[in-house]
Amino acid sequence: MSHPSLAHQPLGGPYFNRLTRILVALAALAAALVAYRFAFGLSAVANVHDGYPWGIWIALDVVVGTALGCGGYAVALLVYVMNQGRYHPLVRPAVLTSLLGYGMGVLGVVVDLGRPWELWKVPLFFWRWTGSPQLEVALCISAYLIVLIVEASPALLERLAREATSGWRRFSTRSLRFLDRSLPWILALGVLLPSMHQSSLGTMMLLPGTKVHPLWFTSWLPFLFLVSSLVMGYGIVAVEATFSAWAFGRERETAMLARLSRVALGVGAFWVAFRVGEVALAGDLGTISGGRGAAFLAEVLLHLGGVVILASAARRASPVWQARAGILLVLGGTLYRLNTYLVAFMPGEQFAYFPALPEIAITVGFFSAEIALYIWAVRRFPILAGRPAAAR
Repeated sequence: MSHPSLAHQPLGGPYFNRLTRILVALAALAAALVAYRFAFGLSAVANVHDGYPWGIWIALDVVVGTALGCGGYAVALLVYVMNQGRYHPLVRPAVLTSLLGYGMGVLGVVVDLGRPWELWKVPLFFWRWTGSPQLEVALCISAYLIVLIVEASPALLERLAREATSGWRRFSTRSLRFLDRSLPWILALGVLLPSMHQSSLGTMMLLPGTKVHPLWFTSWLPFLFLVSSLVMGYGIVAVEATFSAWAFGRERETAMLARLSRVALGVGAFWVAFRVGEVALAGDLGTISGGRGAAFLAEVLLHLGGVVILASAARRASPVWQARAGILLVLGGTLYRLNTYLVAFMPGEQFAYFPALPEIAITVGFFSAEIALYIWAVRRFPILAGRPAAAR
């Protein structure tokens, strides 16, 4: 939610340029391929089969996409739960990123379903899936998407309050007062729901049992996925804040991101220590060999690289190093989740999976649409705080 003393302003300016035209074109191609998928079936565009019932739409669009959308969750924990109000300028862009990330995740689920026209039965006949982590993920992600829409709505309401007709201004003012009174309940759901479904994403990979490689199979998967979402959340906030300041000519939030980096340092270091320590205590270090061993080392080293960068106070105060550390943490978390869902999965030597070109194009289109919508939103609505760089 917003704070009255913070100057959130729409950037304004023309929307279409070379970058946004490319992004919109890629999103349009993905939309056409999605229409083709619904017309001719899942097998017409995807290489999934009985051995690999899910591919990159679940592993990347949902499992990774929702973690990339945990910036709002991570910052909300600091601002509203730990009472660190100095991070307030990061809330709105983080919530917007979360809304777009979770929206992409929901679209990914719908596109991946074999019979999407049956989706309406999930919330209405929930007792049929009692005890299923898939049900919890589906319901929690959908519910959290609604919460994110509510959390992002003050930006729209504030614009209506300034520019709309008198009727819409009254509606906006009353709605903002109602949201302020409802803030504790909204925040409670905004913390509870992602905590539930991010851990359940880890629980889902407990179901295959011995079909998951020992380097990734552990009863701690729910906890590791939950902590991983926080690591990626703080990482994506640093990346988004740095690149939006560069792209839109805004004043950098260097000092604020330096303080946030100390939190990311602690969470990231804990994840690395816990991840490696759990594998060592389970006696699985001897299984680090071949391609899967390299994948395990890569995800740990990416996290460790981000932690090492943030361990230096001088680098934490540098915008360039803040961005580099954020990128490494995001890449490390992305690889960990892809490894767990795809690389570690061993359905049998007779099965193999590599994404089809339409699968890749749809995923690229979804991410392109997310970036295009972010640019449109910050130009039209009061999302970003701070002054233009030239005004300093």
